[in-house]
Amino acid sequence: MNFLLFYPTQPKKFIQRILVLLCCFNLLFVTGCQNINNQQISDNTITKITFWHGINPPENREIFNELLTEFNDNNPDIQVEALYVGQPDEQLPKIIASIAANQPPDILWYVPQLTGKLVKLQALKPLQDWWNNSSIKEEIDPAMLPTMELNDSIWSVPFATNNTAMFYRPSLFEEAGITDTPKTWDEFQQVAEKLTIDSNNDGVNEQNGVLLAVGKGEFTVFVWLPFIFSANGEITADNRPNIINEGTEKTLQLAQKLVAKKVAILSAPDRGYELDNFINGKVAMQITGPWTLAQLNQTGIDYDVFPLPMINQPATVLGGENLFVFKTNQEREEASLKFLEFILSEKFQTQWALKTGYLPININAQNSPEYQQFVQANPVIKVFLEQMKYAKSRPIIAQYPSLSENLGRAIESVLLGEKTPENALQEAQKRLDLE
Repeated sequence: MNFLLFYPTQPKKFIQRILVLLCCFNLLFVTGCQNINNQQISDNTITKITFWHGINPPENREIFNELLTEFNDNNPDIQVEALYVGQPDEQLPKIIASIAANQPPDILWYVPQLTGKLVKLQALKPLQDWWNNSSIKEEIDPAMLPTMELNDSIWSVPFATNNTAMFYRPSLFEEAGITDTPKTWDEFQQVAEKLTIDSNNDGVNEQNGVLLAVGKGEFTVFVWLPFIFSANGEITADNRPNIINEGTEKTLQLAQKLVAKKVAILSAPDRGYELDNFINGKVAMQITGPWTLAQLNQTGIDYDVFPLPMINQPATVLGGENLFVFKTNQEREEASLKFLEFILSEKFQTQWALKTGYLPININAQNSPEYQQFVQANPVIKVFLEQMKYAKSRPIIAQYPSLSENLGRAIESVLLGEKTPENALQEAQKRLDLE
C-alpha cells in the first residue's frame, strides 16, 4: 500500500485545514450546547397547567381549542393543556380520585353546584382576594355572582351561561296544523298529542311529540328543575336537601301522564342532551339549550325555540359551568388566574357566544355591536336572553351531588313506570336523610 496517498505533499496547508475544521466543529458544538441550554431555559420558564373539561358537543370543543391556541400563542410563558374528561357525571369520580391522589388538574370546568363538596375537601384555591383586586370583576354580570359564592366567599368564576327552552321543528308543526306555540303545560300536552303519529295503528309511533330526558345524572335534573320551580316547588329547605313538596310531586305527575299517553319518548339513560331523534324528525320537540346552535346549524334542518311551558309561573334554571382553581403551587396558580382573566374577557366571551350560542357573562360582550348584530340575526337567542330575568340558580351546598343523583333516580323511576311520584320522592328523601 502506498502510504504517500495518505500524507499531504504540503504539510502547512494540511495543518491549516485541520485547524479550520476543528474551529468549525467547536463552533457547531458550542452552538448546539447553547441551543440545548436555551431550550432547557425556555422549558423551565414555561408554566404548564392542565384544564379538565366536558365541553360538548364536539363542534364546541373544536371552537374552544381554537380560542385556547390563541391564548397559548399570546402567552409564551404559559402552556394550557385542555383535556376532555367526559360529561359532568363521568367526570366526578375522576375529580374525587385526583384530589385523593393529590394530583388534581390546575383548572376544572364543572357546574358550580360542586363547590360545596370541593370546599369541604379543602382542594380549592380561594379566589376572594384575587377577585377583590381584579379589574375584570366590573365587567361580569352580577346575575352570575350566586354561582360563584359559598358562605360569602368567591370559589369559582363563570365560563359562560345558558338556560333551557323548548326546541321544535316548525315544518312538523305546520304539517300538524299547529299555528301557535304552547304557553302552558296543558297546551304543551295537547300540542304533543297532535304531533304524535302512528299512521298504521300498530302501537309504534313514527313520530313522537317530545323527547324527555331521563337518567340519574345532572342533565336530567337540570332539564326538569324549571318545571319544579314553575310549579312552586323547591329542592332544599334551610340549606338541606328537601324534595318532598307539592310542586315537585306535581311536576312528576304531569311528566308521567305524557309517557302514559304515549306522546313522549325517553332519552337513552343520561343522554338527554343528544339530538339525533330531533334532527331526524322522530320527535318534534326537545328541551335543550343554546349550546346546541352550532351543531343544529350544521345539519341544515329547520328549527325554532319557544319558552318553557309554565305550570304555575314562568321559570328556568341558570345553566353553564364555572372554573375552579385547585391548590398546586404559586407559579401554577398564578398562571391559572391569568387564564381565568382570558376566559372572562370581553374578547373571549364575545367569540365564544358568536360561535357556540352560549350567553356571554361579560357585560361589555353582551352590549357589543357585534353581539347585538348576532342576536338580531339569530332570533332564537332572544328566547334565552328573555328567560334570564327569571332564571334561578341551583343550590350550592355540599350535599348537592347526592341531591342531584337521588332526585334524578326519582325522576327516572317515575318516567320508567317503576314507581309513583309520591313513592319515588319519599324513597329518595329517605336516602338523603341518612347522609
